[in-house]
Formats: sequence, C-alpha cells, structure tokens
Amino acid sequence: MKIRILITMLGAIVLSSCSSFVSDNTGKQTQSSSLMDFLYPDEESRVKHQSEIPTLQLPVKVGLAFVPSSNWQRDGLHGKDQVELLENVKQSFLQYEYIDRIEIIPSEYLNGGEGFATLEQVGRLYDVDVMALVSYDQVSQSLENNAALLYWTIVGMYVIPGNENTVQTFVDTAVFDIKSKKMLFRAPGVSKLEKRTTAIGIDDTLADKSLEGFGIAVENMSTNLDAELARFKTRVKEEKIANVEHRADYSGGALHIYCLLFLCVMLLRKITGR
Repeated sequence: MKIRILITMLGAIVLSSCSSFVSDNTGKQTQSSSLMDFLYPDEESRVKHQSEIPTLQLPVKVGLAFVPSSNWQRDGLHGKDQVELLENVKQSFLQYEYIDRIEIIPSEYLNGGEGFATLEQVGRLYDVDVMALVSYDQVSQSLENNAALLYWTIVGMYVIPGNENTVQTFVDTAVFDIKSKKMLFRAPGVSKLEKRTTAIGIDDTLADKSLEGFGIAVENMSTNLDAELARFKTRVKEEKIANVEHRADYSGGALHIYCLLFLCVMLLRKITGR
C-alpha cells in the first residue's frame, strides 16, 4: 500500500514537470524586430543623423514592409503571413487622395541592410518616396498551473500538468520620407491573448495564438494609422511638418470639384433656358 502511494506521488511529481520535456516553449519566449537597430545599426550613424523638413511630391508613392527580426532571430511571421497582414494595413492608405499607390515589399529586401542607405536602395527599386516600416515585439509565456488540472481517468486519478499560456503582441508602423530621413508619423497596435492547455498542447496553442495576436494587433494598429493619416494633411498645413509640391498630373481632388461646379452651372442654364 505504501509502495503504491509512493509510486503515485512520484508519478504526480514527474507529470507535473513534464511540460518542459514535451515542449521547448515553456517559460518566456520573445520574438521581435527593432526599428532603431535597423535604421541606426551603430552609435556613429545615430550621431550623424540629421533629419530635415521633407518636401513631399503629391500624390506620394508608399512602400510598406516589416522590419527584419532582431539579433539574427527567425522572423516571428512567415513571409506569406506578413504579406496578408500588410494587405490589411494597405487599406488604411488607399482611401486618401494624396496617396498614389502602395507597394508591399518583402522583408528579405531589408535583411542585412544598413538603415537609410537600404531604404534608399529599396525606394529606387520600387519607385517609392515614403516607407512605412512595421516593427513588432511579441512575448509568449507558458507557466504551469498544476492545481487546476487534476483528473479522474478510467485507470485512476492522475495529475496532468496544465499551462497558462499568454501571448502579448505590440506592433508599430513608422512612416518615413526616404530623401529627408524624416519620420512623418507613427501608429501603434497591441493585443493580449490567454488560453489554458495541457502540456501536450503548448506548441500548437502558442503557434495559433501568436498568429492571432499579430492579426489583432495589426487591426488595432490600422485603426490608429487611419486616424494619423486623416490628421496628417491638417498637420502639414497647421504645423508645417512638411513642404508640399504637386506632380504635373495631380490636382488633389480639385478637378472633381470644378467638374461638379461646371455641371451645376450647365444644369441651371438648361432649367432657366439661358
């Protein structure tokens, strides 16, 4: 009897610590990309950097990309997932008449780059004037919570180690004028997800919640980005944060107004018979 009790106790202890055997994702895991590390790869580049008031050619051409992961880590998002998320961000830009087009640029073009020099190269390659860079920081944490997972099975009582899984995601879009190296505006997004699982389910749960967390954070960021884009035109006029020039084929929406006024005048003349 004592031997059976001892074996049961030892089994419970082994099971309570088995999450570290069945998964490499227990404890705290972090995946991130740093905007500052990418733009200023060394201290000297940060000291030398002197931004100037940008001159924007309307309508602007925008490049959109994820900042590569930091410290030689594997990117937290696969290329396909990055493109799908950036398509959502792209919609925030498309509704404004002062934006010509938005090019989604794979993060591979920024890998191993040297800050603004790389942005200038990518700008020439894709013919864009402005770059919107999306950086991220995601922390996944899996902590055992044994007391909550005590099960009766057909062969007796077993303690199955449980895990409280939390995934917190922060994303940030910073929009830069490439030529002047001036940041025009930025918009953040956050999300926090929690789910309890058994030890066996840690890897699948964290993988699913990681992607879901990115999706929610990007959606939150897109809402904030939309607000910043709406404010940007007003800030240019009131705060003089940028000089504006118009391309030869750009009317900034004025042409549509003139056409509407012309049609109103013609309609009025037809009604009055003049």
